[in-house]
Amino acid sequence: MASSILSDCSSARLLPLRRALLPPAPGLRPCPALAHPRRLLVAARPQLLPRPRRMDSVPAATASSADSATVSADALAKVIDGKLVAKQVREEIAVEVTRMKDAIGIVPGLAVILVGSRKDSQTYVRNKKKACEAVGIKSYEVNLPEDSSEEEVIKHIASFNSDPSVHGILVQLPLPRKANATVSIVHSQTKNPEEITRQADIVIAAVGVANLVRGNWIKPGAAIIDVGINPVDDPESPRGYRLVGDVCYEEASKVAGAITPVPGGVGPMTIAMLLSNTLESAKRIHKFK
Repeated sequence: MASSILSDCSSARLLPLRRALLPPAPGLRPCPALAHPRRLLVAARPQLLPRPRRMDSVPAATASSADSATVSADALAKVIDGKLVAKQVREEIAVEVTRMKDAIGIVPGLAVILVGSRKDSQTYVRNKKKACEAVGIKSYEVNLPEDSSEEEVIKHIASFNSDPSVHGILVQLPLPRKANATVSIVHSQTKNPEEITRQADIVIAAVGVANLVRGNWIKPGAAIIDVGINPVDDPESPRGYRLVGDVCYEEASKVAGAITPVPGGVGPMTIAMLLSNTLESAKRIHKFK
């Protein structure tokens, strides 16, 4: 039986078996005209993200004030608690896993393939295994050396795909640099990225550079989703390092309207949705409702 191969961006729900055009989400307003030709507008359901708030203590991001924005010490962004939402999702998954096991004797299984020894990737894999155990999903793991070939990775994917006890397969990203690099449109040579970022109502940071996005890059009241997870040396930590995001949280939280912390923001939700997708895959394979 074929398993579902899940990307590491596993926070999205699995698509239905038959694709269908989705109607526009109710309540969405048309996007305003672009003030800058490269501005990216992101539409979200109003109930999912808080409305950016007006903060009188923060000057507008104009050419004269953008680089020297001053904010009051108590103007803190609303923290988007990924741990709390993920906890609710996991509780629902645990109930369904138990129901499925009792009804048809099937326990969903998730296989993770890790290539190399990146500290951040090891942290994510460790957290995924713990999350599987907490909700009753079986977890399988393969650790490959950094110099593994693409053929070796595919071989393990095929092996898991033919295993009836595995219902989801995840190749932990990022892969080593030599493996199928993706060309980015906006990269390290982009001129004045802070000016582009400062126009956005929603900023999604996924750069892989610790504390790159500073407070003066952010439009007052914007929503900040920090996907980055970067290990930085910390002799006081038991592991010798700590994890930080791509956004300088101390600065951004005083300007943004809402922000996800690192850790505890996007990470818990990606793991929770990975478990949800594994459960959904098992249900589809065994036609369990």
